[in-house]
Order: sequence, then structure tokens, then C-alpha cells
Amino acid sequence: LGMRRVAALEKQNHQQMYGKKGVISNEELSAKEKTRALAIAKKKSSMAMGLATGPGKSLFMNGFMMYMSGSTLNMWSISVTGMSIMTPLKNMFGISSQFKRFEDSSGKVDLQMPKLIFLALNLLWLCVGLYKMSKMRLLPTVSADWSGRVVWKELMEVSSIPPL
Repeated sequence: LGMRRVAALEKQNHQQMYGKKGVISNEELSAKEKTRALAIAKKKSSMAMGLATGPGKSLFMNGFMMYMSGSTLNMWSISVTGMSIMTPLKNMFGISSQFKRFEDSSGKVDLQMPKLIFLALNLLWLCVGLYKMSKMRLLPTVSADWSGRVVWKELMEVSSIPPL
């Protein structure tokens, strides 16, 4: 079953359940309609889990691309590193819109675990990108990176005698 087929089955179920008579109780639903609704919920759940594990599949490819780009500063390594930072951030901020198509009005599809897996894999991807940035010396990780913020003491007294 593809997503189009699931949407068509959902529409057909909705029309049968909420026909011209109004809301039909659970007792009036046939076994076939119940199994169809359960199949739709299972399909949505499996597709949500597939979306959740998507960043994990691309994590190894992006890690290899970052390894092959080296640690020198050039256009390729900066663009690959920038992509490895921006993509997880966009994914994490748009998590609700990405899982919106799998939501179920009856609440049969639990999206909590796929969302947590999606978030964890994106955080891992972000950590790999930050590690690459630190290896390229683009992140301030040593004390010399902060030397511009060091306040130098003003000497109160100056002597021409050299120290011993």
C-alpha cells in the first residue's frame, strides 16, 4: 500500500462511517471496516517509522562525504559541513510538519516514538557536523580562539631597569 492508496482507503472509510445518517457506532461497523481501519493505522505507523529512520540512513553517506572532503578550508568542505549543520536543524524545527501526514484523528497511530527517533538521529547528525567544524578549526575550542576577548592589564608604573 502506498500513501495514495492509504489516503483513498481513509476517504472511503470516512464516507462509510460518517454517511448521511451521521456518526455510526462501533457496533454497527463491520469486521471488514475495522480491519481496514487497522490496516491503515499500521501502514501509517510503519511509514512514520520509515521517515524517522531516514536521517540515520543519510548519516553514513554524509559522514563519508565529510571524510573525503578533508580538513582544509575550501568550497567543497565548507559546503558539505554547512549542509551537515543546516539540514538537521531544519529537520528538527520542522518535525511536526513532517509527521503531519501520518496523524490519525482517531488516535490509533502513535507518533511519539518515531518523532523521538527522528530527533535523536538528527541530533547525532548535528554532532557529526559540529565535530567536523571543530576539526576544521571553525569552532572556538581552545583558549587561543578567545584571545581577542582577553583584557590586558594597564601598567601603573614603568621602569627602565630590566628585570633580573
